Amino acid sequence: MLLRDGTTATLYVANQAHQTALLDFFTRLSPAARRRRFFMESAPPEELVRDMCDSSNQARQLTFFVARQGGDRLHILAVASYEAKDERTVEVAFAVDDEFHGMGLGTLLLERLAFAAHDAGFTRLWAVTQPDNLAMREVFRESGFEMRERFDGDEMEVELQFRQPGPETTKMDLRERVATVASLKPLFHPLHVAVIGASRDPSRIGAKLLDALLSAGFRGALHPVNPSASSIRGLTSYPSITKVPARVDVAVIAVPAEKVLQVVDECGAAKVRTLVVITAGFAEVGADGARLQQMLAQKARDYGMRLVGPNCFGVVNTDDSIRLNATFTSSFPPAGRVAMSSQSGALGLAVLAAARRLQVGISTFVSVGNKADVSVNDLLQYWEEDRASDVILLYVESFGNPRRFSRIARRVSRQKPIVTVKAGRTSSGRRAASSHTASLAASDRAVDALFQQTGVIRADTLDEMFALASGLSNQPLPPGRRVAILTNAGGPGILCADACEANCLIVPELSPATRERLAVFTPAAASLKNPVDLIASATPDQYRQAIATLMASPDIDALIILYISVSPSDTAPIAEGILEGIRQARETGITSKPVMITWMAEGDLDRRFSTSSEAIPTFNLPETPGLVLSKAAGYAEWRREPVGLVPLHPDADLQLARGICTRALRQKGSGWLSAEDTRSVLAAMGLPLPAGGVAKSDEAAIALAEQVGFPVAAKLASRTIVHKTEVGGVRLSLQNAEDVRQAYRDIREQLQRRNQLEAMEGVVIQPMLAGGVEVMVGATHDPSFGPLVAFGLGGIHVEILQDVQFRVAPLTDRDARAMVREIRGFRLLEGYRGHPPADISALEALLLRISTLVEEVGEISELDLNPVFALPPGQGCRIVDARIRVGANTLRVGL
Repeated sequence: MLLRDGTTATLYVANQAHQTALLDFFTRLSPAARRRRFFMESAPPEELVRDMCDSSNQARQLTFFVARQGGDRLHILAVASYEAKDERTVEVAFAVDDEFHGMGLGTLLLERLAFAAHDAGFTRLWAVTQPDNLAMREVFRESGFEMRERFDGDEMEVELQFRQPGPETTKMDLRERVATVASLKPLFHPLHVAVIGASRDPSRIGAKLLDALLSAGFRGALHPVNPSASSIRGLTSYPSITKVPARVDVAVIAVPAEKVLQVVDECGAAKVRTLVVITAGFAEVGADGARLQQMLAQKARDYGMRLVGPNCFGVVNTDDSIRLNATFTSSFPPAGRVAMSSQSGALGLAVLAAARRLQVGISTFVSVGNKADVSVNDLLQYWEEDRASDVILLYVESFGNPRRFSRIARRVSRQKPIVTVKAGRTSSGRRAASSHTASLAASDRAVDALFQQTGVIRADTLDEMFALASGLSNQPLPPGRRVAILTNAGGPGILCADACEANCLIVPELSPATRERLAVFTPAAASLKNPVDLIASATPDQYRQAIATLMASPDIDALIILYISVSPSDTAPIAEGILEGIRQARETGITSKPVMITWMAEGDLDRRFSTSSEAIPTFNLPETPGLVLSKAAGYAEWRREPVGLVPLHPDADLQLARGICTRALRQKGSGWLSAEDTRSVLAAMGLPLPAGGVAKSDEAAIALAEQVGFPVAAKLASRTIVHKTEVGGVRLSLQNAEDVRQAYRDIREQLQRRNQLEAMEGVVIQPMLAGGVEVMVGATHDPSFGPLVAFGLGGIHVEILQDVQFRVAPLTDRDARAMVREIRGFRLLEGYRGHPPADISALEALLLRISTLVEEVGEISELDLNPVFALPPGQGCRIVDARIRVGANTLRVGL
């Protein structure tokens, strides 16, 4: 937990082992604070505290507390509890240590209680307080939940109505962002930096760290810490961090792993603000290392410190007033507008060393290492507010909390592009899954879905990431996808055009007016359609005039300039002609169109182009600019679209749906719901089920058929048999009662012959549906990402073509719209060769309801609706077959 001042603490769920610590906390409170919490000034009875420590049944009561470890005892800062008042309401109560008032603890605990209560099925928080308890009333008001106050004699009742997500999420995000930025400011803007483990031996990491800080010209004070040296590199060295005469903002730790915990204790005693633990030997080496890392993170929290690492490369800030290079490389990157986080230390070292060559100017860099505390999510929130950073680069090997990443990245991407390389694309090691959706949802699909929803630009390679960084940090976003290509050689121009079209850019033929303007000064042999080929004899002035003309043309949104050298003596004049053309266009007010250069001049490949107002991204291959512009255009389109909304479904009975799933899980454990329970869950959600039901005898089947109306379909109802047609479990177009009776008996006999009769729960009777397009809707619970929702063509097509789109729940209306339109088979839904179009809005509504169902009913681990018949516009859709699997998924408290 981050407090308002940027310090840290730990949130605990109370149990009986905490009874003494809680009783000490309540005894330590002032009489006034105890009166506000218990309506009496004396310490509460021991039996009351004992009851508060029983959090075993979240549907009855729950107690959280925030604490820091003080020696061998927990020092509790605040306590919050809820107790069920009725089936939808919990009563909440809080107490905060007088010393920690104003730190936001009451608000943070209220948020956590609300999430926990929501997960347990409650929708209201209720409290009794005294009218003069202004601090608690302010906590309720600031929560963002819908609030009502009512006086009852000398007391005040407060009721908070909540349903996630809602307007309260915005306030929670703002509070989290403010605290995160406050906690990381000392890391990036330190006045005092200590190197613990500093050494005179130049081969040691401690020596390299100190050298890097000195060679970068760190503007603050440096404090080497080494018990065996009084002076290192002309700086006074101290035997312990506790002996440093100033309060240290950043302690860079490079001591053996077995000594790190002792050093952290010393840093805590010295009130160090942030730690950067370079040392390896933690979670990356196995179970023992993981336990050591857990102890390290806990100690940092208990002392209120932020922690980068362990097993990391360090931190950089190129701001000229800071010049911090707390890494073990002397390569200090050029200053720029790009912030970067890397989970790989070795990659970070390579990036800093190559930043100048790659045209990437760095603002700040962090190697997060094992991410025991400071994570990518924290850094995104910091860089969101950082005026020195315009583009964010991430190298990610794993997500600690993808759902929090989604929430933060969706917001940050609205202001700043996030370019990410996600390592580990394969699905090896993924569990076997028995539903269509789960078998298709490889982990990399989840990553793609997450990035699509949040506007994150995915780079497939490091070269691509740096090319995107250069393009996005130095040029405006393209207003459209139309690209002009200017070249002096046909081959590179064709390769560039192919790359543009392959990446969904448009290389339009230029208008007659633009061609006429170009023809005035270009050679007679030049090609003016697009690509514009000035031929090998192109002069600097022809490049200048062509650039200015193309930039001014209304035919294009971006310009790619290619040059391949004819003679070494030509390169400098041509380069000046290119720059002059760009300057001329910009001076006439053409500032919204990006320009990129492919420079293929042997002997001059490292040339870089810049004017007084901009740097022009320069590449050595003709295919690269098209890739960069394509992803920039896609990102620009994402930003231009309105923010999506997660709809509420007030007609849905989520409590009923959750009750069915929890009862089945409790009685039978993980597994597929029965056909009857599946139908009941979908009906509770208000989903479009056809008439009918499950019959457990032939007579019951006939009765249902007569109720539905002939003709009908009869299908096997079974938890365990997925492909019903393969066992003769489907009978269609049954015209009368005798057909139904015979179908029921045939299905039963088929299973009996296969020795599978025990798998038969009955037969589903439904009306025959005519027309429409078969689609599928599914969901699966990813252990990292939570619920994933899928949409694609139905029936056998989903297995053969795998034409499926995924998104991470909860879906917005924008997500649902994109999912339907992004499948390759969308043309079938629009109407194709005489087939009527489908009711697309009904499919979008179905996706949104399924998203809400799997988001709110966490017990659902897999769901398959296949096929779903998408009927003509205005007629909706119908779920023809459905399966739901329940399992013990992770509780999402404090999401």
